[in-house]
Amino acid sequence: MSGGDRPVPVGLSEVVAEFLSALRTKKLSSHTVAGYRRDLELVAGLAAAAAGVGVADLEVRSLSGRLVRTAFAEFSGPRSPASVNRAWSAWNQFLSFCVAEGLLEGNPMAAVPRPKQPAKAPKPLLGDGSASATLLERIAAGARRARDPWVERDLVVLALALVTGMRSAELLGLTLGSIGGSPGDRRIQVVGKGGRSRSLPIEAPVERLVERYLHSRMVRFGLSALPRSAALLVDTGNEPLRRGGLQYLVRQCYRHAGVHDRVQRGTLVHALRHEFATRLAERGASAHELMELLGHSSIVTGQAYIASTAREVRRAAQGNPAYGVLERLGPEGGGGAAG
Repeated sequence: MSGGDRPVPVGLSEVVAEFLSALRTKKLSSHTVAGYRRDLELVAGLAAAAAGVGVADLEVRSLSGRLVRTAFAEFSGPRSPASVNRAWSAWNQFLSFCVAEGLLEGNPMAAVPRPKQPAKAPKPLLGDGSASATLLERIAAGARRARDPWVERDLVVLALALVTGMRSAELLGLTLGSIGGSPGDRRIQVVGKGGRSRSLPIEAPVERLVERYLHSRMVRFGLSALPRSAALLVDTGNEPLRRGGLQYLVRQCYRHAGVHDRVQRGTLVHALRHEFATRLAERGASAHELMELLGHSSIVTGQAYIASTAREVRRAAQGNPAYGVLERLGPEGGGGAAG
């Protein structure tokens, strides 16, 4: 499609549909694409209102910097900086698409201010670092009271999240064929954001959990074998586990294990990913290692986990010569009388 191949004026709704179709090449999740669609449609409605026309009559060529800025000012009013930034990004990509297609001479988003957003701090499970152990131990002991209990499945879900740091979509995308390697050297092939794949190691304890879970699955559903293409994680009906089911499962595990008060607001399954990265950072993992394990495209996020543990700051503070003096004073702290 190019400006010379199509009649003008061109309706905004038509181009939004083409843009969303073009996103398929990025292999984005359906949840992400739905977010793009929602933000594009909401701001388009506000832009149409500001232009005094219906959304169906709004043309791409009418998207001036002033009109888009007006729409975003209205959109931003009741929303958080994070929501505005997400919509700004969606519109910036969409309007860049319009420029590339010859429908606009320039991207009007240059005229739209973008709110500053504080860097997101990691949100692991709160407390002294023992919450994940408590969670695993209590779920293994059958703490989760469900209508159709399946301890082996619940434990595998939690363990995989805690020892690999996978995102929800990555966990749900696993198949039996995702696990490869010889015993003692197993790895899980994960397809992450943007279709980027990475290979994550798992150790013998998790191997055994997966084997017990798969055996329990065959017994539960009367199966003699499982194809490598089958989903690794399933619900109690042997259907692939979905996003809502995963969230419910993890929430229930938190509650029945008694650690629900250690889960920070705005996290659920993602808290396990943050827990994974934070505990590794505490034990000396580098920002580059965290980037590789978490599947990030930048080292910056890995550095945030290291900063959140204050490991480097503590190491620097330990070099204070005053500590040497205090150590020599001993437990009595000197005990001299004031003059």
